[in-house]
Amino acid sequence: MQVLLVMSEFFDREKDKSFTRVYKKNTPDILEKFAAFDEAVFQEAGREIPIKYRELIALAVGISTQCVYCIDAHSQKALKAGASDVELAETAWVATAIRAGGGFAHGRLAFKLSGAAHEH
Repeated sequence: MQVLLVMSEFFDREKDKSFTRVYKKNTPDILEKFAAFDEAVFQEAGREIPIKYRELIALAVGISTQCVYCIDAHSQKALKAGASDVELAETAWVATAIRAGGGFAHGRLAFKLSGAAHEH
């Protein structure tokens, strides 16, 4: 019997953070640089794209990659930055359209690579 597990089944907002200790122990230098990079990307001021829109972009990417942690964090941060429920909904639809568009485009690539699409 095959069991399908999805990331959300493993999601525990509080306990999962404790596993950062593995990064801290084994790759503290990389973790420090990643944290600094992330902080720079999401700093409130000093960027051309307002933080609300950067958070909505991050949410769309999280939805596209199906990262429950990103969806959790960036949906909350987007709301905190002034996004509305309507903006969250439209962000989800944009991510959905892009993901579906990728499937459509890759389908065409399958026809091209397989030689299945012969002109008649």
